[in-house]
Amino acid sequence: MKTIYTLGMLALGAASFAMAAENPIVGGNEMFPTKTIVQNAVNSADHTTLVAAVEAAGLVDALSGPGPFTVFAPVNAAFAKLPAGTVETLLKPENKAALTKVLTYHVVAGKWSAKDLEKMIKKAGGTAELKTVSGGNLKAMVHGNMIVLHDEKGGMSTVTQADVFQSNGVIHVVDTVLLPN
Repeated sequence: MKTIYTLGMLALGAASFAMAAENPIVGGNEMFPTKTIVQNAVNSADHTTLVAAVEAAGLVDALSGPGPFTVFAPVNAAFAKLPAGTVETLLKPENKAALTKVLTYHVVAGKWSAKDLEKMIKKAGGTAELKTVSGGNLKAMVHGNMIVLHDEKGGMSTVTQADVFQSNGVIHVVDTVLLPN
């Protein structure tokens, strides 16, 4: 009887692990579709700079709201690609407006999965225009099997992990900070 109980508990544990493994892992931690963009982002070791910037810009409440939002979330290494001192300068209280503009340039209203974006790109003949919450435009394209974004400054960012669904939208992890005009 004890053996059956132990096997049953092992099976239950394995099933729980399998269910947990269904959620995407970002920055070494599981992302839960029942949590908001901010609640999940704070658990990603790859997004500590983004979280600090969102807090400094006062956007926590906005990105915790009902949305839905599509967020192109730069990893820490993306911020490290910026010229020396850029992040530190943007995080200063006197530069809150500029920081807010950069961060909201990474946000599009609506919940756009990778499949939705690919359909939009195809329908637009290869390049889709995405209107950002900041009022700027991103150009989305498919290169190979990856979605890439071109910003208003001529920079390019690749979606390295798509479709991290949240209760209030979706995150697509990107490898480069997008810059508005």
